[in-house]
Amino acid sequence: MILFDALRRRLRPLVYLTTLSPLPNPKCMLFFSTDPESFTISYLTHSCGFSPDAALKASRRLRLHSPHKPDAVISFFRSHGFSPSQISRVLTRAPDLITCNPTLRLLPKFDFLSSKGASPEDIILIVTKSPRILRYSLRNYITPSFHLLRTFCHSDRKVLSVLLACPNFIGDYRVSSNINTLQLAGVTPSAIRYLLSTRPSVLCSDLKNVIQEVNQLGFDPSKVSFTVALLAKRAISKPLWDAKVDAFKRWGWSEDEVFAAFKNQPSVMLRSMEKLNAVLGFWVGRLGWDHSALVASPTLFAYSLEKRVIPRALVVQHLMSKGLLKKGASLVTPFSMLDEAFLQKYVKCFKEETSTLLELYRGKGTC
Repeated sequence: MILFDALRRRLRPLVYLTTLSPLPNPKCMLFFSTDPESFTISYLTHSCGFSPDAALKASRRLRLHSPHKPDAVISFFRSHGFSPSQISRVLTRAPDLITCNPTLRLLPKFDFLSSKGASPEDIILIVTKSPRILRYSLRNYITPSFHLLRTFCHSDRKVLSVLLACPNFIGDYRVSSNINTLQLAGVTPSAIRYLLSTRPSVLCSDLKNVIQEVNQLGFDPSKVSFTVALLAKRAISKPLWDAKVDAFKRWGWSEDEVFAAFKNQPSVMLRSMEKLNAVLGFWVGRLGWDHSALVASPTLFAYSLEKRVIPRALVVQHLMSKGLLKKGASLVTPFSMLDEAFLQKYVKCFKEETSTLLELYRGKGTC
């Protein structure tokens, strides 16, 4: 018996290598292995699309003795429209599903999502992005999580939009804890809804310290600006935050002015570095205008540079050069108006300059 065990241990690597080699009909060959580990590795590699390393890793926690159960799972996913690569992705990230009863464990969750209006494509996307949703109990996790989101979203479709953006909501204990902390801090349902509609993944992180920080900065929890500031503080890493502050400083801003702009419009820090530098470079560098207008109205960073800021700025600059604007006129007002109102007030009312102003506005003139 001792000699037999020793011989089997020596031959085992050869069996393992053989199961990983390309075979004319690999699925048929699976039945010839009496070693559960070798069978598991071979099945995961040939039938589930696992890499050899992933199959070996999964085999340490998973043992397959026949293809019956895993074949049923794969067949279930195929019948619901999953591609081979999507099935492989799901099973690689949640290998324990391979041995489940799909009728008992998977189908009720698919039916629940479908009953809420999820299309087959929606379900495929949610499950592929976060296979662990299939691990959770429908009664204890999925249904309560859906109902929690439903209290803030106006429809099942909007809840599904949140789940499509962040399927990890299901089963993440931090979500309900964060929502409870936000409510205790005085944050309104509409403000929480804003977070859910813009960056729901933020609620899947530890927010306690960030909520305290935003409170200390003086933001009013009853206003949406509180959650915008919360989002900015949580979503932007400190190195990136510091880089954005430095970008403002390069164009003459003080740290107090950066904070003032952030306090006025916290979304300014959510703009990309490219957008910040482009607006600052055009406003201060090209036009030579004082940056104080941007500090007072950081909403200007939200507008399209090409479609709104540049054409309107060129019109305003021309009017200023001709002395056609009132002394001390606001530089901010022209950019906040609707298109037709802007044309009426800053283009069409100056009859002798209208053609030139229209050329500037339409991008055909030069400043």
